[in-house]
Amino acid sequence: MPRPSKASGRKPKPSRKQRPLGPPRPAQPPVPAEAAAERASRAGRNLPAAIAVGLLLLAAVAASLYWRPEPFLGLEVILMWAGLWELRQAFARRELKLPLTPLFAGTVGIIASAYYSGPEGLLVAFVLTVGACVVWRALDGSGTTAVRDAAAAVFGTAYIPFLGGFVALMLAQPDGELRVALFVLLAVASDTGGYIAGVLLGRHPLAPTVSPKKSWEGLMGSLVLASGVGVLGAVYLLHVDPLVGVVLGVLTAVTATIGDLAESLLKRDLELKDIGSLLPGHGGVMDRLDSLLMTAPFVYLVLSVVA
Repeated sequence: MPRPSKASGRKPKPSRKQRPLGPPRPAQPPVPAEAAAERASRAGRNLPAAIAVGLLLLAAVAASLYWRPEPFLGLEVILMWAGLWELRQAFARRELKLPLTPLFAGTVGIIASAYYSGPEGLLVAFVLTVGACVVWRALDGSGTTAVRDAAAAVFGTAYIPFLGGFVALMLAQPDGELRVALFVLLAVASDTGGYIAGVLLGRHPLAPTVSPKKSWEGLMGSLVLASGVGVLGAVYLLHVDPLVGVVLGVLTAVTATIGDLAESLLKRDLELKDIGSLLPGHGGVMDRLDSLLMTAPFVYLVLSVVA
């Protein structure tokens, strides 16, 4: 028989090197940049900057509490102003305009009234500030969102200076500087314990639709560290029963977590990662005040009853 010609269509057999060893492997999808960054660092922040800024803030609080109450009250007012300014910038994304002039003046009045006149002064100053904001926005007359702007002003007044007024109430009590110091340390311990436990052990989301990074393990870390700081502060600073420190630690861990989740919900609605960027490694001032503001009324009430 004649050999088939090259044009007969028969293909040469592939060599051993060319033969596939198995079915082709499916192409691996590329790893998103955010996932790669998360794998590279679970911390999620610039830790050296965060630690440095945190220590500076603690040093400023300690120095302002050391001599007289007025420096601390001034520092508190400045932080409240910064928080209101950040809130105004964030609300502008939803075409809401916070009237900063009456809010800034009202913040001074709320903090001073709380310190010098007690809870009654705090409540009266809050009502006057809300009224001033509503009148200010009504007299402005610009735009068609006066009602929404007034509602935003009421929210801003209640969220920042009113809750901050409870810190001034604490400062006005006997051994007020020690109570405020313990309050700040409790909030810092709750945030630190939750952050460390969440980064190292976090597996089960606490509120995935609001803040995916919050975990039940982080909440346990907050409870443990805040309770430990609470016991030490109750015994060595206030000279009261250690059980008071445990109560303060548990309350602080719960309220601080709620404060963090509340701000996360606000940022999610505004489509923001951070409310501001004034504090390197932390985000904005409100990203540090959220847990403090929500915790202040509860610590004040507990210390008023038992200390």
